[in-house]
Amino acid sequence: MILPKESSAGDAPGSLVSRVLQQPRLHFGDWNDNKGLHLWLIFREMLPHIQKSISQFLSSLLISLLLHLPGSGHRTEKLPCFPKINPIVSQDGDLLIGIFLSLFSVEVNSETGGELFESPPNKACKPYQWLHKNYQQTLALVFAIEEINRDPSLLPNISLGFHLYNTYHSDERTLESSLQWLSGLGQFIPNFRCKEQDKSMAVIGGATSALSFQMGTLLDLYKFPQISYGPFDSVLSDKVQFPSLYQMAPKDSSLHQGVVRLLVYFKWNWIGLVASDDIRGEEFLWEIRGEMVKNGVCVSFTEKIPVSERRHMESHEMFVPRILTSSAKVIVIHGDTDSLMILRYSQLPILPIAKVWIGTSHWDITMRPFQHQGDQFHGALTFSYLTNEIPGFKTFLKTVTPSKYPDDILLRGFWLSAFLCPDQPENPEQEICSPNASLEALPLCSFDMAMSSFSYAIYNSIYAVAWALHEMFMRQRSMGDEKHAMAHSWQLHSFLKSTQFNNSAGDQVFVDENRRSEAQYAIMNYVMFPNWSDVLLKVGQFVPQAPVGQDFTVCEDAIVWSMSDSKVPSGVCSDSCTPGFRKTPLEGKAACCFDCSPCPEGEISSQMNAEQCMKCPEDEYPNKWRDGCIPKVVSFLTMKEPLGMTLVSVAVSFSLLTALVLWVFVKFQDTPIVKANNRPLSYSLLISLTCCFLCSLLFMGHPTTVTCLLQQTVFAVVFTVAVSSILAKTIIVVLAFRVTRPGDRIWKLIYPRVSNYVVLICSGIQVMFCGIWLGTYPPFPEADTHSESGHIVLRCNEGSVFAFYCVLGYMGILALASFTVAFLARNLPDSFNEAKFITFSMLVFCSVWASFLPTYQSTKGKAMVVVEVFSILASSAGLLGCIFVPKCYVILLKPDRNTQEEIKNKWDSRGKMSSKAQPYTSRSGNSRSEE
Repeated sequence: MILPKESSAGDAPGSLVSRVLQQPRLHFGDWNDNKGLHLWLIFREMLPHIQKSISQFLSSLLISLLLHLPGSGHRTEKLPCFPKINPIVSQDGDLLIGIFLSLFSVEVNSETGGELFESPPNKACKPYQWLHKNYQQTLALVFAIEEINRDPSLLPNISLGFHLYNTYHSDERTLESSLQWLSGLGQFIPNFRCKEQDKSMAVIGGATSALSFQMGTLLDLYKFPQISYGPFDSVLSDKVQFPSLYQMAPKDSSLHQGVVRLLVYFKWNWIGLVASDDIRGEEFLWEIRGEMVKNGVCVSFTEKIPVSERRHMESHEMFVPRILTSSAKVIVIHGDTDSLMILRYSQLPILPIAKVWIGTSHWDITMRPFQHQGDQFHGALTFSYLTNEIPGFKTFLKTVTPSKYPDDILLRGFWLSAFLCPDQPENPEQEICSPNASLEALPLCSFDMAMSSFSYAIYNSIYAVAWALHEMFMRQRSMGDEKHAMAHSWQLHSFLKSTQFNNSAGDQVFVDENRRSEAQYAIMNYVMFPNWSDVLLKVGQFVPQAPVGQDFTVCEDAIVWSMSDSKVPSGVCSDSCTPGFRKTPLEGKAACCFDCSPCPEGEISSQMNAEQCMKCPEDEYPNKWRDGCIPKVVSFLTMKEPLGMTLVSVAVSFSLLTALVLWVFVKFQDTPIVKANNRPLSYSLLISLTCCFLCSLLFMGHPTTVTCLLQQTVFAVVFTVAVSSILAKTIIVVLAFRVTRPGDRIWKLIYPRVSNYVVLICSGIQVMFCGIWLGTYPPFPEADTHSESGHIVLRCNEGSVFAFYCVLGYMGILALASFTVAFLARNLPDSFNEAKFITFSMLVFCSVWASFLPTYQSTKGKAMVVVEVFSILASSAGLLGCIFVPKCYVILLKPDRNTQEEIKNKWDSRGKMSSKAQPYTSRSGNSRSEE
């Protein structure tokens, strides 16, 4: 029986839809409870239009009879036009479930939207396109219904049936199907409702969020439970806006993390993002961008696919070329199969495209309009839900044939299309082509023997409704109302919310989404073979709840890439910087686009794509390629190397030579030339020079605390003794000729003591300086890691640089004093006056140490030690050579000139001595020489 509601004779189809949506909510069960009142109200309000309403009813009834719908027990005389009939397939039962699936699509013309509600029987059938892959959802529905009806423990003595409707990815067609289901007729009549619909308990539909939204807005007016099997959408979880809608798909809250983990695993950092232009797409883009930033992955471009099917062809011309011409080689696609129709049906180039496509959980990449298309997605990686296999489902699919279900016109139509059978509209008795074939023989683009995520959600949705009904009837029976037990759809909500069960695969299913766990994903590789056959291979998985290290796995060797070689494709904006280089950002570019610059001198980078170069540890230095550190070679001035051996040889040789000179002076100590130049000071000078040569050996070898303390102090003291001895010599000469007269008692009193006082006082001051130095900041051994590349120079640090230069300065003052006094006394009349030699020796000494200071400051490492040793040897050799070599020459080679007679003859022959000088010369040759 069809019950009319308010209607207006002048209502247009579009306004009728609006008035249906604006009607107050009315529970269907109220009709039987207040039948008389409702009849009176209807006749009172609709009497002027009763004739028109009956006419509409008779027209609709005629349409139903012609199409033999909704029942499936009659055989059609010709293959019907599926877009014009609803429901497509139905199975009777005590209770019914409305099922809305996307099985085929038609072109929607927005300018003729009003025709959706007016389909005269003689109107031509519009062209439609089968979505073969979605037919598995119909078989999952049949499989679940048959299982439930066979199960004696679930809904005993109650059978489930269904009405199957097709949905389209458009607002108008979705609304049309929903209103047809509400009216209970294959042809929609506004404001009428068939009484058979009282058996309808729930609606399962909504392959996309948009469809769920469109259906939910209408169905909630009548408190009909709606279970969405499409992708989980947080917007649909709003129970204030959608109190009657439930979602069966698992939450995708970790999907973006899995995708980024895959990108990081293959070191891809220049990524294109394609998402549907809806709330789910916006949420995914927001989440994945944040995760990409955390992992150093950059976005090359972002494209949003318009959800409306009418706009696909409008945006196709600009949308696809932008993707194909982009610099990004890796493209992440997020969206459902319907919203990504633009990629399925786009005329992509014939030649393979060097792109890596990464699809998310709800994009069926295998679906394509023709079998000999789709190789552009060869090698793609997709995330699909990781679930257990439903027992018996594959066996059921293998047995499905048109002969098993002879009255199923939908199966017959699918079979004709999927197996490419010729049209057989004129001879329905003719055997269908490939009658003994199996769905297993169809290519993957037409049918998949593995249960899809949609089919799995539909299977669980049907069982959820069945268990909720079971609990509702058990509750009524427990309350003793078994005889009058009745089921109303609005009563099902309280039971659906708390429904939980284990399906036949062993998975725990919760209708309450707050208790549902996050989705687990299998990473599949789409491979297309040269014969156009294709397959999805599992190459990894992502389980967010698993322990770290086990949550993400990929078998890289099992992946087949789109390119001919087996290497992992490159997905970067700039090639990686090898070790030894660092990234240099490009102005105005993303962080993933950069140049590679070599590391500066003394720094290394040991990793790929190093942001900054770093210095090596103190005991290491960069190698030639600046990608690693090499332990430095410990270096110090040793006697084993040529330079050290040379310096040691020179020092020992000069010390032996000085000792030899001392031996000559001792042997010939009574000769005039030795006696005339103050023998004690000569001995002191020779001994100190010997020590000067030998002290250079303290600078050789591995520095220790003892050698460092002795190096500078011994050097300073012995040199001070030598220079103070020379100063004493010059002072004695000046005093002898400028201050005293021959034979004075004062001279005899001070002469033995002046030289000792000068040497002791000058040396004592130096010793005091050295003592203060050692007591405050003494020298210490150090490892110099910066002076020489690749070497650690072991040397003695002066400790206090000020004290070091004070010691040198004090010696310089003594040397300058000696030079000044000697220069003034160079022309004093004495046969053996050595003032000239002292002047020249002090000039050499001062020149050496004046050159030492800048040279010492400009050198580093081991060269500093060499410079100091060389200065010691050179200055000591200068003193030895300038003062004592002439004397040794006379003593050893000209002994005839080293006698008193020769001295007298020399001065007599010259005849230049004054009366004052003659007695001095005589005294000098006799008395003072003896002294």
